Amino acid sequence: MPGGLFLPARAKRGVMTLAPSRRPELPVHSMSPRKNPKLDPQPASNAEKAPQERVSGQEPMTGAQASYLKTLSEQAREPDAYDEALTKAAASGRIAALKAKLAKEKNAGSERPG
Repeated sequence: MPGGLFLPARAKRGVMTLAPSRRPELPVHSMSPRKNPKLDPQPASNAEKAPQERVSGQEPMTGAQASYLKTLSEQAREPDAYDEALTKAAASGRIAALKAKLAKEKNAGSERPG
């Protein structure tokens, strides 16, 4: 359809209607200009902290981390990089290091004339 518009079947016959809004209108007074998540500065995010500084960093690694770390350690031919007793922070660090190693190897392999 031109312009990316979706027109119902009735519109094809020359009758153009607007579908009623499914959301109830909010009263104007409920929209406070003081609390606008798009305009107000965002609170400090936990994602900006280093893994070892996070509150949960000293907890045992998650099942997803363990599985991913096991896969990466096998791909990188470093079986000793996997350890069941790692913390979330330590696992995160090892995952990042193995991903960087594998990316470097992949880039080095793609630069060779073949």
